[in-house]
Amino acid sequence: MICEQYNEAPPLAYYIAIVHQQGDSAFGVHFPDVPGCFSAADDRNDILTNASEALALHLEGEALPEARSMDAVRADDDVARDLAEGAFLIAIPLHLP
Repeated sequence: MICEQYNEAPPLAYYIAIVHQQGDSAFGVHFPDVPGCFSAADDRNDILTNASEALALHLEGEALPEARSMDAVRADDDVARDLAEGAFLIAIPLHLP
């Protein structure tokens, strides 16, 4: 198991994030199921790490919101608009300290 390889507990949940970029700007990330949680990354390779850290910091000490499936998030009208404009979805693991 990958988590054991890195001495990391399995994630508590996975939250679907919307990743978008305009032109040559940084990648912006937000979570439809976690209002107010945002992240960014200058490089595509940093999206997962940065978003996971933002998610953990945002939810630390809070009741965890329900995490919808990828299909349920994709069916959301606002998400569909983002996807039509070039955004993509990614599942972000939640690891709390």
